[in-house]
Amino acid sequence: MLKGLKQLELVANPPPDARPEVERLKAYSAPLEGRRNLLRLDFNENTLGPSPKVAEAIRAFPAEQIAIYPEYDGLREALIANLESSPAGLACALTTAHVGVFNGVDAAIHAVIHAYGSAGDTLLTTSPTFGYYGPCAGMQGMAIEAVPHELPGFVFPMEAIGAALLRTPRILMLCNPNNPTGTRLPAAQVLELAAAAPQTLVVVDELYEAFTGDSVLPSIDFRAVPNLLVLRSLAKTAGLAGLRIGFALGHPEVVDRVGRVTGPYDVNSLAVTAAMAALGDQPYIDAYVAEVLRARHWLVTEMTRERASCHVAGGNYLLLWPRRSSETVEAELRAAGILVRSMAGKPQIDGSLRISIGTTEQMQLFWQAYQAIDSEP
Repeated sequence: MLKGLKQLELVANPPPDARPEVERLKAYSAPLEGRRNLLRLDFNENTLGPSPKVAEAIRAFPAEQIAIYPEYDGLREALIANLESSPAGLACALTTAHVGVFNGVDAAIHAVIHAYGSAGDTLLTTSPTFGYYGPCAGMQGMAIEAVPHELPGFVFPMEAIGAALLRTPRILMLCNPNNPTGTRLPAAQVLELAAAAPQTLVVVDELYEAFTGDSVLPSIDFRAVPNLLVLRSLAKTAGLAGLRIGFALGHPEVVDRVGRVTGPYDVNSLAVTAAMAALGDQPYIDAYVAEVLRARHWLVTEMTRERASCHVAGGNYLLLWPRRSSETVEAELRAAGILVRSMAGKPQIDGSLRISIGTTEQMQLFWQAYQAIDSEP
């Protein structure tokens, strides 16, 4: 018996292969390590952190409840109440059946594509856009049709997308405003695309809508447009990126189908507690968004004065083309304690840096360091 075990140990058999789609897949990764105690202008996060009410709710969380599986009672209702009370409001009443809860919007994207995408289907999107759509489609063996934005100005390719919809792709992914170009698509055009392709699931990723008011929710009745699904997050505005919580809003049957491919308790109790507190403190979110907009105005004014090559549209970020290599400038800014994101190698924006917008004081620190670094030969 022992002799047989020794022989087994010596045989270098490879582990079993995964599905062919996974074997072909390149894992999506992001440089998230070693970012603490630095000025984080690289991942479009809230740069100040959550509201004091969120911190208080987390501190008050009973330790013994960590041993209990999470409960979601009241969370969907809190989101609906928050949306109803916003200045734009909602076009129609929502129920809890219209809302799915996920471990961050990344998990929602994965679940949507898992539920609706199959090998041979097409995922239609724009280029460049958020990098996680492609890997999720690849996991399902989907073909990806990425339509370039129109230049100059990274204009949404409405005519080309409309033509592609005639081929009935399974999913259309719209990041609105688009990350990283900031391209904005009016709600009327989103609804036009969804109405033109009733057999295509149109997914609108609205992570950055708060900064420019681009949401389709004040205009949509999901009974009339059942093939439209809207993704929302508390990461960019409320400062909950580290706790991972996201939402999908749509027709109850679509939300139910997407929920079938997720676990029953994927969102942890601390995230639920924090989300409830954040949704109840809209003034904090509004004040942070207002400060980001002031900071963006200040930075754009300075860049314009210095004739910097940049592109500014929607979202809490902008694109800046340094005179030197974007990767070199990114590295030297990091050495100075400031994180930004190089767009090297990405279509249409190669050579640029994506700069997340924080507070005015933070952008002043960035601009001072950037000017010193990029002015060097």
